[in-house]
Amino acid sequence: MTGNIAARRYARALFALGRKTGLPELESYAVSLGTVRSALAESPDLVRVFKNPIFTNEEKKAVIEKLAAKLKLKGAILNFFRLLADKDRLRELEGISVIFGQLLDAEKGVVRGELLTAVPLDTEKRNAVIKQLEKKAKRSLSLEFGVSPEILGGVVLKVGDQVMDASLRAQLSILKDTIKRGE
Repeated sequence: MTGNIAARRYARALFALGRKTGLPELESYAVSLGTVRSALAESPDLVRVFKNPIFTNEEKKAVIEKLAAKLKLKGAILNFFRLLADKDRLRELEGISVIFGQLLDAEKGVVRGELLTAVPLDTEKRNAVIKQLEKKAKRSLSLEFGVSPEILGGVVLKVGDQVMDASLRAQLSILKDTIKRGE
């Protein structure tokens, strides 16, 4: 829980800093956070270094400096990573990246969600679904598409904490409950 609070604070601080310069700066910060996050995902040893209290903040800072040089990070985002190293918060990087992404989505008016279908959808159908949902929601959507054969047919849409279950499985479950009640 404490880590989540710290990640939120650092993400908000970075967001506030980037917001002063504008949306392109915020997007570049998001790209940099994602790049470092991907580099860490490819090298679990680096993550262990950042989480291990045996390594000093100076050693962690040296590691982030080398990583930043390799990824060609500079300016405010490099200083942000240095600050994380100084404050021993590099282990919060994943949470910071996720929260920063949510803040950026809110700034741009983008809503993220997931659409599950029983069969894979081709690109044309995906685009048509997104277009239709954006029209109804009157907001920009970024959907991840997934396949779940358990739903039998139809779709399950998850946006934020809301779930719209228009699957055949859900309809059959409702029908079963109705029959059990004798209606």
